[in-house]
Amino acid sequence: MNGSERLTTPLVRAGGRGGRGGTLRAASWDEALERVAAGFGAARERGGERAFGMFSCSKSTNEVNFAAGKFARVVMGSNNIDSCNRT
Repeated sequence: MNGSERLTTPLVRAGGRGGRGGTLRAASWDEALERVAAGFGAARERGGERAFGMFSCSKSTNEVNFAAGKFARVVMGSNNIDSCNRT
């Protein structure tokens, strides 16, 4: 957790084609989150609600699993969520 090689800022790809390839560079949290949101939106536009799925951890709290499910259903419009609660 306190290692000298631990990342403290987000990294994004510069260059490359379609966000693939290229070199990593430091970015602001705002830029990184905007790229994530744009990528999720583009996937939803291309494939609809079936383009997104989410795995949540069975060892997470009920509140975390609830928030993950709410995000998948409300924000992404998908019922494709699995919390692996089979044990």
